[in-house]
Amino acid sequence: MPPVFRFTINIGGTNWLFLNSKRTVNELLEKRAAIYSSRMNLPMAYDLVSRGKRTLLMPYGDLWRRERKVMHQILNATQRNIFEPFQDLESKALLLNYLERPDEWWKSHGAFSGSVIMSVVFGRRAGVDDANLSDSLAVSEEFVEYLMPGRAIVDHFPLLADIPWFKSLQPWRWYGDDLYKRPRAVYKRELDQLRERRAQGKQRDCFMTEFLEKQHDSDFTEDEFLFMAGALMEAGTDTTRASLDQCVAAAALWPDWVERARKELDDVCGAHAERLPTAQNMSNLPIIKGAVKESVRWKPTIAETGIPHALMRDDEFEGYKIPAGTIVTYNQWAIANSADEYEQPERFWPERFINEDLDKPAKGHLGFGAGRRLCVGYNVAITNLHISLARLLYCFDILPVPGAKIDTSQSSKVTKDGPSFQVNIKVRSESHQRLIERECRGAVI
Repeated sequence: MPPVFRFTINIGGTNWLFLNSKRTVNELLEKRAAIYSSRMNLPMAYDLVSRGKRTLLMPYGDLWRRERKVMHQILNATQRNIFEPFQDLESKALLLNYLERPDEWWKSHGAFSGSVIMSVVFGRRAGVDDANLSDSLAVSEEFVEYLMPGRAIVDHFPLLADIPWFKSLQPWRWYGDDLYKRPRAVYKRELDQLRERRAQGKQRDCFMTEFLEKQHDSDFTEDEFLFMAGALMEAGTDTTRASLDQCVAAAALWPDWVERARKELDDVCGAHAERLPTAQNMSNLPIIKGAVKESVRWKPTIAETGIPHALMRDDEFEGYKIPAGTIVTYNQWAIANSADEYEQPERFWPERFINEDLDKPAKGHLGFGAGRRLCVGYNVAITNLHISLARLLYCFDILPVPGAKIDTSQSSKVTKDGPSFQVNIKVRSESHQRLIERECRGAVI
């Protein structure tokens, strides 16, 4: 057996193949994407929690392609001019929140990323304490848990869900039903509120207004469109929030890279808080761009073992026969922390990505997935992170709490009780505070 296939397992009659190197991920999931792009049947995450409506988990086919096309048209890099004004505005709100609520820095991350995508999808802003956004983020956190292989027993033994007398003994069914209804209720509330604003002539154009205008000619049902909107929210929000959390942890643990990034920022924007960095400055801020890619690689935040692909027909690789129906995934955590893949993998080191692929957001790591199942929102996530990280590091010091430890394996995890670690947030100087007040206060009212 080739060393790249050191871990194969049969669970409930299904063959699982775990890929343990970037090379094999590239060879199979990228180069042979035509046959490695379907999804395994996940009765919990797809059938119960999503009722077949989440694009992320759909099998490869016509409905997946049509939904993916719609989302790509909204989130691809050519739409940068649509997102940039929102990213500028919400990153200013992020700075104000850091200034006024430094002990709740982590809430500001979710509000920033959520409000950018909320503006594009539903045509409204969302603040730190926005109830719908908080509900959406909470549900997303719970849903992500069921993307992990082995999280639900019914995924490995799907016949359990079909035994009539066993239904009363299926607690996952009750939980799955609840986890479907809660996000749908959030998206439906947003749509109803949008309809009210539209009737009053107060609604600006967005993804959902376009749906309403074309609803009668659309091939999609309202529920399908609601979950597409939800998928956009999930794709554009959670990676950004988690990666910002990682950057904060890394800034407290490895301040050396912050010093180097800050030298670039001061060279571009002035050492005495002359102005905020902008999206147009990114070509002169390679360490910021490298840090963003490093935050996605460093400690995988979503589905640490990848979201499983399903092989659609028999294949052979380096003498190893892989039968159709095999579930193929990659050990993202192990790859990210392998010394064979990365020099000093435990270290947060932005310069590892300052190379010919610096401006290719999905190259060099597996944080956005692989092949045709690459996260559709990665361009938005990366540009969100560029502007937010640049402005935060320019204006604030991120310091460790004396005596407190930061568990990097949990640094992106947030619960209702807050993040898994604490830091001290301090504005860099009175000049930087005045800059925030001057540039941000009026802009976000």
